[in-house]
Amino acid sequence: MDAREDEAATLGEMSDAWLVGRAHELNAVAQHSNGPNQLSTIREADRLLAEAQQRGDPRVIAQITRHCAAMRLTTPGLSDSADPLLDELLAHTRRHGLDVLEADARALRGRQSALAGNPDNALSELAQALATLDDELIPDTMLGRRSWERLLATALIDIGLVLTQLGVYEMANEVMARAHHRIRESGGPHDIAVHMINRCRMLLGWGLRLERADKDDEASERFATASAIALAVEGPWRESLFPRVASKPAADQMPVLGAAHALARPSPEHIGRLELLSSPERATYPREKIMVALALARCLTRADRGHDAVEVLARTRETIVREATEPSLRISLLREYAHLTELSSLDAKQALQDYVAELEDKLWGTRQTRSSTLETRLAHSKLARAHGAIARQALQDPLTGLPNRRALDGRLEALLEQPDSQPLSVALVDLDGFKEVNDQGSHAEGDDVLRVIASTLQDTLRADDLVARYGGDEFVVLLPGVTLTAAETALGRAVGAVSGLAASHTRGVTLSIGVVSMRPQESGSQVLARADAAMYRSKRQGGNQVSACSAETDTSVPARPQAWIPPEEI
Repeated sequence: MDAREDEAATLGEMSDAWLVGRAHELNAVAQHSNGPNQLSTIREADRLLAEAQQRGDPRVIAQITRHCAAMRLTTPGLSDSADPLLDELLAHTRRHGLDVLEADARALRGRQSALAGNPDNALSELAQALATLDDELIPDTMLGRRSWERLLATALIDIGLVLTQLGVYEMANEVMARAHHRIRESGGPHDIAVHMINRCRMLLGWGLRLERADKDDEASERFATASAIALAVEGPWRESLFPRVASKPAADQMPVLGAAHALARPSPEHIGRLELLSSPERATYPREKIMVALALARCLTRADRGHDAVEVLARTRETIVREATEPSLRISLLREYAHLTELSSLDAKQALQDYVAELEDKLWGTRQTRSSTLETRLAHSKLARAHGAIARQALQDPLTGLPNRRALDGRLEALLEQPDSQPLSVALVDLDGFKEVNDQGSHAEGDDVLRVIASTLQDTLRADDLVARYGGDEFVVLLPGVTLTAAETALGRAVGAVSGLAASHTRGVTLSIGVVSMRPQESGSQVLARADAAMYRSKRQGGNQVSACSAETDTSVPARPQAWIPPEEI
């Protein structure tokens, strides 16, 4: 067994909770590491995702996919590679009704748009994310209340980060406040530290923006609050997942925290710390470089080292000349540089100040426009979501989230009218042993089993296949464009997937499936009746298998059943 096989075997022994926790840890490490370490952690996270996909739990898959995408967004040169993961995450969460993770997928897509310099797309994504979270969300019992609250807080923080990047600080502050209530109830030390650092970053950007609008008193209040948060974060920081030196305070290791103290009270005492924090190993991202440079320049000026302050700003300006991800902070940097640079003419200096004032007036209007745009799109998204929810409720099984019988009938009739849907395979799925679950356990346990079976069927089959709840413990699967042989193979995988799930999830329930191929001129009720007969053949053969019946074969003589054989017996 080589190293990769050995690692795969080791992962196979780990619990789902361990996989999610390890992905969370890798994400924290990647955001504060250099290039090679970031790539190494991404590769490990990808292996975790592959293991989760093999197991098939939709919530585990969604959480690890989210971490894999977020890691790429924070790694220089890899943000584009997050696109397919974000698309997959959005489709996956919508398919399984994972509202909070769907909102987070939208928030991360908004961050991707902001990184690409497309604020309009970012605002649209954020509007949809906020509309999802503004619904009266019901906690996901399969996740547990604490985990669900933590995921909700993460989604809100991700939204707040993009709003901060776009300069919509008032709304960012509101969203961060919502996240604070969730984190306070459910977050661990790392979650709390992340939230406090992000709030600190938001307040510094807000304060710098207020300075440019000549609102110095308000800016000072933001800096003072950021400094207080930077001091309070020391406790949770010591127990967080961040790479850190235990003997040093967080403000010596996190650029944004060191900058917060210096911007609140500029003085020479901060210079040594800020010079260390300005190194490429510490200040990795443009926002960190700019904030530390501004703080350092102000402290150098207080020490009568104006020339050194100008040099710091000039070097930082050169490093971010092609960086478009932090437009508001870039302007603050250029403004500070202009104020400290000696100009040969007082008239030129006054002209520059007039120009800056005019520019800031326009930018303030842009900020207000973005806020109004977001509020308008949010209202539209809420309305569209409400209409969509009403339509879905009429066609959706409330327990499993699958299409109901009414939706199945409509889809089947539509497929019968579409020539390109032929061949069309139709399967009826019944649960073996489900009655015993209800009799010996409880109906709540039975409901949990139905949800697990529903999600496993969806994950095992193609996105084009329709899985519907037919009633009770029966499901129907429509496989358009799929031959009977291919359908039998695909459904055999579904039987195996359910059989391979932990007994704690299925309570020992397995699948009996009958699948038939649609006959010319056959009605929906006729094909379902034949699929039902084929399913009972599977039952008579002992269950946990697929029975296939071709269009030319009478239902009384179905093809030989395909039993599920565990891999170790093959």
